[in-house]
Amino acid sequence: MYRALWNALPGPFPLKLLLTLIILTAVFFLLMEVVFPWVATVMPYNDVTTAPGA
Repeated sequence: MYRALWNALPGPFPLKLLLTLIILTAVFFLLMEVVFPWVATVMPYNDVTTAPGA
């Protein structure tokens, strides 16, 4: 699978490497800014309460 993605990228090795780093960085920021905050709002562990005086 990774080989197919690598072969789909245009250009020589340095350009493919640069494009791969750009894509990985974009995916990382998309996950951190959009996906993970949304998932955190729908997870049940966010409704934790503690007893007063505990």
